[in-house]
Amino acid sequence: MIISIAPGRTCLFGDHQDYLGLPIIACAIDRYIRLTAIENGLILFDIKMPDIKKQRIINIEEEIVYLDKNDHILSSLRILRRYGCIPDKGYDITITGNLPINAGVSSSSAVVVAWVNFLLKAFGANKPITQELVGQIAYEAEVLEHNSPGGKMDQYSIGLGNILYLETGSHFSYEVFRKPLPGLIIGESGVPKETIGLLQELRENTWSAIYKVMDEIKDFDIKMAKIEDLETYLKFVPENLHSYLIAAINNHEITKKALLEFKKPILDIKKIGDLMNAHHDVLKNLLKITVPKIDDMIDASLEAGAYGAKIVGSGRGGSIAVIAPPDKEEAIIQNIKLAGGIDAYKVAVDPGARILKS
Repeated sequence: MIISIAPGRTCLFGDHQDYLGLPIIACAIDRYIRLTAIENGLILFDIKMPDIKKQRIINIEEEIVYLDKNDHILSSLRILRRYGCIPDKGYDITITGNLPINAGVSSSSAVVVAWVNFLLKAFGANKPITQELVGQIAYEAEVLEHNSPGGKMDQYSIGLGNILYLETGSHFSYEVFRKPLPGLIIGESGVPKETIGLLQELRENTWSAIYKVMDEIKDFDIKMAKIEDLETYLKFVPENLHSYLIAAINNHEITKKALLEFKKPILDIKKIGDLMNAHHDVLKNLLKITVPKIDDMIDASLEAGAYGAKIVGSGRGGSIAVIAPPDKEEAIIQNIKLAGGIDAYKVAVDPGARILKS
């Protein structure tokens, strides 16, 4: 038996930044996808997913020629072969979890990470198996193999765990902060988030704005852009694209300020909450990715005494993340539910994807 678990993740800073090559700060949370695999003596993977009432059977000897859109199970198998991970025996597999689906906490990426981690444990690879490798393979399977518009945040946050600062551009790097984040609450709206269409829309519009500036300022680099120079940049950008450029530069600045806070030995939770509020303001008023119920839940949490709150995930639905003082957590949870949230609960920072038993 092999048991592979992968946590969800919540984005603290940098939503809609990773596909621009800009940094993000996210953390894994202690809600999970759990994959249990038992050898079956066959040449089949018999995969049961009772939470969504699905089952599929994969012949491990069949060549993978065609991929359906978003079939991350098969794309993972195809990519893993390139890493020398080649299945030679079958398993009965059950995938369950307590992560909400389509709620902005990366349940789908957690499934991919748990699946990849199981396959690497069961069949090995041609290079050392690390949490970083698991995240990279999951990213390739979920994004590159399907030419999807996402970035690396979800897979690396889940694979590496903890609080993660991730430089997503050409000079890829990351820093892991192994510390708790007191007062972290997730509130579920029950409104399904938009992912592919919204990501593509925001990505294309933001890059269009960036390219307009690059046409006029040859050495322009969004990673080096400054808020005080926005007026100059905007002269070269059509008015309908202004908000995308303003959002990218402001969110980058907020993320850099948040990084300084996470580098401190003792976290200033109130300051982090203030920065979350600033980040949410950009997401709501410039990128316009909230919906009325999310707005109500955010307002309710702040009215109950939260330090900060923001929408999580691609947007137009999903969940919120809240930073709460220790004496206000329960009141905030109740207020989120009264505002229409279908659930709200405290979460802790999780150490990342791992094998529990083999």
